Amino acid sequence: MTALSPAVRRQSLIAGLLALLLFIAGVYGQAPIGFDSRFVLFAQEMLRHGPTVFPTTYGEPYADYSALSTLFVWLLSLPFGAVNSLTAWLPSAVAGAVTVTLIYRLLAVHSVRWALTAIALLMLTVTFVTEVRAVSQDLMLAAVALAVFYLGYAHDRFGAGRRWPLIFALLLLGFGIRGPIGLVVPTGMLCSYYLLERRWARLLLFGVLASVLLAACVGLLLWLAKVSGGPAFVQDVIRMQFMGRMDGSEGVSGSLYYFTSSLGNYALAYPLALLALAAAWLSKPLQRGPALRLVQYCAAAGLIVMVGLSIPQAKKARYLLPMLPMAAIIAAYPFQVAHGRVFAWLRGVIQGLWLVTPGLLMVALLVARKKFAEQLSGELPVLIVLGALQLAALSRLWRPRWRAETLAFSAVLALWAVYALVFEPVERQLYDTRTFSRAVLAQVEQNPAPLVLQGMGKDAKAIKFMVNVEKDLQPQFSDSVQALETLKGPAWLMMDRSDYQTLKGTPLGDAPPVLSGRFDKNDYVLLWLKP
Repeated sequence: MTALSPAVRRQSLIAGLLALLLFIAGVYGQAPIGFDSRFVLFAQEMLRHGPTVFPTTYGEPYADYSALSTLFVWLLSLPFGAVNSLTAWLPSAVAGAVTVTLIYRLLAVHSVRWALTAIALLMLTVTFVTEVRAVSQDLMLAAVALAVFYLGYAHDRFGAGRRWPLIFALLLLGFGIRGPIGLVVPTGMLCSYYLLERRWARLLLFGVLASVLLAACVGLLLWLAKVSGGPAFVQDVIRMQFMGRMDGSEGVSGSLYYFTSSLGNYALAYPLALLALAAAWLSKPLQRGPALRLVQYCAAAGLIVMVGLSIPQAKKARYLLPMLPMAAIIAAYPFQVAHGRVFAWLRGVIQGLWLVTPGLLMVALLVARKKFAEQLSGELPVLIVLGALQLAALSRLWRPRWRAETLAFSAVLALWAVYALVFEPVERQLYDTRTFSRAVLAQVEQNPAPLVLQGMGKDAKAIKFMVNVEKDLQPQFSDSVQALETLKGPAWLMMDRSDYQTLKGTPLGDAPPVLSGRFDKNDYVLLWLKP
């Protein structure tokens, strides 16, 4: 048993704090786009009307989520008096920083190099990068699950106290953030550790108590749903949080989706973890000790997440984030092993990839400049930063001391510079909804009349409009062009330009648009229907 030293605790906190600063760099004031719009709208309505058990849209409870993650955003937004990108993203950024801190604590007792390279592989995973700079309940769950695993492991390996109350509090937190899956995933990860350790009594006791807690939480959730919205809302909660994900009505993917798609969605960590596991198996007679045991525990925990999440028919790449810390730890294992030709080859491959990352990103940026010339007007400073990072990486090639760490974090900084300074601004220009939405709202306020959203979907594109409205608004919805024939003025009509063009030859189609503009990467128009 190796105690966790004060130095490691201090270093882990520093690593987490530095990661947090990177995760939130430059996020203030960005307009919400895409999937973030829904969660920002939840927080905006909560800020206007006060906390609720379920988040609301259009003043009505929303069945797919509980309000806990929205409560975090609401609390952070109170000092500002409004929801902004910093307060919306900060819970995800904190979750990412907690993950970095725990990875460091797990690995630094074995090797600081192992800890730092694992953190680098985590931060080079594109799914992690995109989710940590967004509203991500799955990343929050990943931090909760890793914390539960860490507490169980630390009790046995670091001589930490048995913190059952904290573990069960984390399970409750997981359920509050992500529903039933938020309790099942961390429970499965800790159970996998007890299984490999053959601690049968602890496995049975923890499994039974977690099952009882799950049943109690589900019962409480359904009771709160009945109180919030009545029997019909209870059925919506059951359909959206339980049956819809299991039976595929929320979208269907193949049984092996996570095992195959992760080769791209979770590169480099996931494919390198598979290679590291293969290398560990081939050299098993030469490998012994607590470091290899930790790799086995992480492999079991990651596998149980992948298998467990493969059972529901509805699958999305971000659901698998609780697996990522385990994959990063395993993928960095070659930097812990001193001997073995296969591990030496893997170290060379990984360092080679890190070495060329800044240069490859420079080439990609120059190629993208031709396609997005209008959006990429200020990329010169980023190219200079990438060039400096490439030189820093090349300078360590013949200096073994700190070579792996320098190459790793040159690659990390290069990727994050391109993502935060180039990709995000271009993406937010292409998918902007704020400019046109506020122009529409200005017209409606100037000449009050009902606003009709044509073909936008109450829970789809309309959300991306509503998130830019800084007050309660109850628009009307039209689902088909034929339904517009019964529409009477005075009214405002917002619609896709392609739908507008199909109305040519009709009174609506011959009316000139009051506004035209880009909305979520499409052309939209605003029409005025006269009385």
